[in-house]
Amino acid sequence: MSIKQQILKALSNVDDPDLKKDIVTLGMVENLVIDGNKVSFDLVLTTPACPMKDVLHNACQTAIAHLVDSNLVVDINITHRVTNDSLTENALPGIKNIIAVASGKGGVGKSTVAATLAMSLSHSGANVGLMDADIYGPSVPTIFNVEGPLKMKEIDGKNKMIPIESHGLKLLSIGFLTAPGQAVVWRGPMISSAFKQFINDAEWGELDYLIIDLPPGTGDVQISLAQLAPLTGVVVVTTPQEMALSDARRAIDMFKLDAIAKPLIGVVENMSYFQPDDAPEKKYYIFGKDGGKELAEKHELNFLGELPLKEGIRFSADSGEWSMDSDLMKPYHTVAGAIAQQVSILNCK
Repeated sequence: MSIKQQILKALSNVDDPDLKKDIVTLGMVENLVIDGNKVSFDLVLTTPACPMKDVLHNACQTAIAHLVDSNLVVDINITHRVTNDSLTENALPGIKNIIAVASGKGGVGKSTVAATLAMSLSHSGANVGLMDADIYGPSVPTIFNVEGPLKMKEIDGKNKMIPIESHGLKLLSIGFLTAPGQAVVWRGPMISSAFKQFINDAEWGELDYLIIDLPPGTGDVQISLAQLAPLTGVVVVTTPQEMALSDARRAIDMFKLDAIAKPLIGVVENMSYFQPDDAPEKKYYIFGKDGGKELAEKHELNFLGELPLKEGIRFSADSGEWSMDSDLMKPYHTVAGAIAQQVSILNCK
């Protein structure tokens, strides 16, 4: 058996803990080169936000050292190729995954969660778009401190909307179509028409993830928008108190309806606790504790993580100033990694 075959055999003992198959079978080992006692290869992850990258890297090193030769110098280049939802990409070529962020009620910070999720995925190295479909309360213009109007461009004989780019994201919002502060007084058909245009008549380009901030609630508008988009899955946002949890249950039930039947990626608990900037070691559970976690467990869903209530997030969301490398953003990166992880699992089923 050649040294290359020995190395591949050793690496076939390394399983991706999420996908439940070995990394060789999954095609995650590429460009294996052997030069004397030096070994190099690419470890191609299914998302740049993979929370298991260090575990996999160390497992590869250990397998080669124990099963081939401990004297080999192993250089592993970690890269990524985001997996795609075939239904999404067939419907919208160039867009691999569409993730809807939903809530049963307003006031739980859904739009901020959608925006920080999109920024965190982009910060990890993915190509990301954010569609603000929260018709009556569009937040993207404020969160990113950007305004319309949108530009149009003729592409292949069709007029296409060009998303506004900010913070590494491609952005579309109903707020770009109206004057700042102007109320959107639209009925269902107009809302559905605008949503269809945002999906089909926008030049999104190549995206690993398109995040859609859905309107809060579980009425006709939400059902119609969920039916119109070829969603990879849905993230439900709640806060810990019973008032929010009861509405989150309705949102979960809505996406389980036969008429919609969208995969539920899991539950995010926002405003889980208040953490003062001048005393970060303290946590105050203002709205209760573990409500989102218990909701996820009861409905057999993934609990994707807790997000704190912090003054810095309020300031960033109001000013459009975001620092993705700050300690403030670490919980958001963790939640984004958990969501990307679950999307990869869904795509490999």
